[in-house]
Amino acid sequence: MSSGPGAGDGPTIEFDPPGAVDVTLTLSSLRGAGRLRFAADGVWQVTRTSDGPATVQIDPRPHVEAPIIAHAWGAGAERALAQVPDLLGLADRADDFAPAHALVREQHRRHPGLRLGRTRSVIEVLLPTIVEQKVPHADASKSWRALRRAFAEPAPGPADLLLHPDPTRLAGLAYHDLHRFGIERKRADPFLAACRAAGQLERFADRTPDQLMAGLQQVRGVGPWTASMVARVVLGHPDTVVVGDYGIPAMVAWALARERTADDARMLELLEPERPHRARAVALIMTAGLSPPRHGPRLGPAAIAGLAR
Repeated sequence: MSSGPGAGDGPTIEFDPPGAVDVTLTLSSLRGAGRLRFAADGVWQVTRTSDGPATVQIDPRPHVEAPIIAHAWGAGAERALAQVPDLLGLADRADDFAPAHALVREQHRRHPGLRLGRTRSVIEVLLPTIVEQKVPHADASKSWRALRRAFAEPAPGPADLLLHPDPTRLAGLAYHDLHRFGIERKRADPFLAACRAAGQLERFADRTPDQLMAGLQQVRGVGPWTASMVARVVLGHPDTVVVGDYGIPAMVAWALARERTADDARMLELLEPERPHRARAVALIMTAGLSPPRHGPRLGPAAIAGLAR
C-alpha cells in the first residue's frame, strides 16, 4: 500500500487487493441514508472520524486486476483512508465457505468479488436505522434527508456532499423537535438517547456482534432488527443475520425452498447449513434478484422495513 498527495491536495492511497474485489457490489450492501454515493467518477463516502470529518473517493476500477485508488479530504482524511480496506472487506475471509445450497453456490461462483465490508462507525449507521424503524423505507428516507438538510454541514473536498448530523448537536434536541421531520415519539426517544450515548456506543465497534447488539439494545426502543442491521454493516461479520425484517425471510425462503412466506425461525432454519457464513449466503441470495410472487394488495410504495421488529 502506498500513499501520497491526491486530487485537490488530499492524501491518496493505492494498493493491490489480496484477491478479487467487486468494489461496487461490496459497497452496495452498505449504501443507504447518505453513507455512500455511487457516481461515474467512483464511490464517495462522507464520515466523521476521531480526527475530524472526511470525504473519501474510491476511483472506479477499469478491470478487476487494477489497483484500488482512494483519495480523501478533511481533518480526518488519513484515518478515513486507513479504513478503506475494512470498508471494501479486505479482512473478510471466505476460504472455508462451502455453500450448501445450489443457488448460493452458483451466486458465489458468479460473484467471487463480493466481500462483506465494515464501516466500524456505530452512530452513523444507528441513527438512520432508528429513523427507519417500523415505517416505509421511502418515508424514512424523506425524514432523514430533511433532518440532514436542517443540520447541514458541508463535507470537505470537491464534491457537493453533506456530513452526517453531529450527534452532539442533536443530543440537545427534545423529542417534539423531530416532529417536523415526520419522526414521532416512538422513534424520537431512542434516536435522541442514542445521540446522548454516542461516545459509549461507538466503543462497541471493537466488540463481537453479540456484544454490539446487546449494547445497542440497552438503548430503550432499539430492538433486534435495528441491532442486527447495525451490526451487519458496522462489523461485516459473515454470520450475522438480520432478524425482524419484513422482507428478508420471504426472500430467503423463496430462493432456497420456493416458499412464498416465512418468519425468522424458518429463515434461520433454511440458512443453518450455511453457518458460519449465513450473512454471506443472504448477500449472495440478494444478488440473484429473486422475490416471491406478490398476491393481494401491496403494503405501500416501498418495502416496509422491520415491520415485525
